Amino acid sequence: MANSLELRSLGNTGLKISSVGFGASPLGSVFGPVSDEEAIATVREAFRLGINFFDTSPYYGGTLSEKVLGKALKAVGVPRNEYIVSTKCGRYKEGFDFSAQRVTKSIDESLERLQMEYVDILQCHDIEFGSLDQIINETIPALQKLKEAGKIRFIGITGLPLGIFSYVLDRVPPDTVDVILSYCHYGINDTTLEDLLPYLNSKGVGVISASPLAMGLLTESGPPEWHPASPELKAACQTAAAFCKKKGKDISKLAMQYSLCNKDISTILVGMKSVEQVQHNVAAATELAKGVKDEETLAEVEEILKPVKNQTWPSGIQQI
Repeated sequence: MANSLELRSLGNTGLKISSVGFGASPLGSVFGPVSDEEAIATVREAFRLGINFFDTSPYYGGTLSEKVLGKALKAVGVPRNEYIVSTKCGRYKEGFDFSAQRVTKSIDESLERLQMEYVDILQCHDIEFGSLDQIINETIPALQKLKEAGKIRFIGITGLPLGIFSYVLDRVPPDTVDVILSYCHYGINDTTLEDLLPYLNSKGVGVISASPLAMGLLTESGPPEWHPASPELKAACQTAAAFCKKKGKDISKLAMQYSLCNKDISTILVGMKSVEQVQHNVAAATELAKGVKDEETLAEVEEILKPVKNQTWPSGIQQI
């Protein structure tokens, strides 16, 4: 393994996690079809370039992401103790169910699809759609039993509105929740996660920040039709992307580098479904590590996005 990627500590877990994480939702053919061959080649390249963290969910592609990721990891044949796998529970194609019974059954289904005996992290998926009190009183205790049974090593929670994290963490015993996954709140257009980092750090909770490209806003091709951002935010990001293109720069790379700069975030999780995407994301990180960063273009992009900075959207059901 050509370990060119920086490894960071994930809270108090003792895990050392690559600064770029592999988001496996695209392996569930969520953004267009992906063959098994492509998936295997992509995962192989991720390992070759030093990525050791893979994140999935039974919700992505209606369980397909887990199956394809499991198949690819098996085909690549890296020893199980050399990588970290995270999956989720509570959100399914059929809807949400955070009951103890469902999440207990869920992990067995996930392990079978992933062809594994344990996952490193099991996260309650998009908890703002459930009852936070149920998460605290029922779901997390059920996950603790799974930890004791050796099916999972660590417990996490995920969601969009940042208030959910302190709500839960303030009400569970210390060291119960090991990790949080936040998305779309640490990138050029939105850095609101930053305010929460000292609090999370004080609790010893590891921080995964996903979607540095704000679900497609910070890309040349732009976001999908269903993207919940306001027309104003979409327009500003489009202007910024066009500005970068004109300068011969890539807004996605800039965005990735911006997100990677904060060392209090353990890993930047980004969806990947091709060898080329893996190379692109890792190159952004390795250039940054060598001190190559386009401060000038970044400052100009920040200026363009200033009027819409930290503008978020209500948590809606995304069509994944």
